[in-house]
Amino acid sequence: MQYLETDAGRRLAYHKFSGRRTGVVFLGGLRSDMTGSKAMHLEAWARRSGREFLRFDYSGHGASSGQFTEGCIGDWAEDAMAAIDALTEGPQVIVGSSMGGWISLLMAKHRPDRVAGLVTVAAAPDFTENGYWKVWDEEKRKALMEEGQVALPSEYGEPMIITKRLIEDGRDHLVLTEPLRIDVPVRMLQGTADVDVTMDVALGVLDHIEGPDVRLELVKNADHRFSDPACLDTITRSVEEVLAHG
Repeated sequence: MQYLETDAGRRLAYHKFSGRRTGVVFLGGLRSDMTGSKAMHLEAWARRSGREFLRFDYSGHGASSGQFTEGCIGDWAEDAMAAIDALTEGPQVIVGSSMGGWISLLMAKHRPDRVAGLVTVAAAPDFTENGYWKVWDEEKRKALMEEGQVALPSEYGEPMIITKRLIEDGRDHLVLTEPLRIDVPVRMLQGTADVDVTMDVALGVLDHIEGPDVRLELVKNADHRFSDPACLDTITRSVEEVLAHG
């Protein structure tokens, strides 16, 4: 494991495998880290194929500095930009899982020169607004505004702490409220049994993105983890397809 000190003063843990370019970068989800099955499967694939690969932890995640409750979408997008700028050269294929899918779309929007293609897995753009704030009742919204955070039950372990800063900062980084054109290949992967990011979200993103090569693949009965062997192989197949068409 190595560490990158960013201009923002955050210390990001990362693993990088050198190989041939175009490289591949993995962006994880909310409260996940770079040791998850998708990241590790992609690294194993990269090693077999001799492909450059980068995985890292956002600040407040995994082995990186900071506390999760201190962070927000803007910080984590900034972390991703800093890691890609400092640790890679040229356009990269970005693989974004859940929140990482949102950040990958921000990359495509604001730094298209560094993006050779996108593969998203259960992409969750704008989830702070559409998945939390807009579906909460008035009592929960009031609690967030007055107390600064709310705790949501999570099937992945400890309750998910959602902060006022996370919600308010998310509004500055929405990607579905204005046109979004992506001229590189985009492959979106979505499980039909995903209860965290449902198919209607994926279909909405597909409809929203404008571009010459944007596809959505639905995998029957796959859940939000999208990490059984068949799903993992679907991810690497999609990366290979983007590399071939990019």
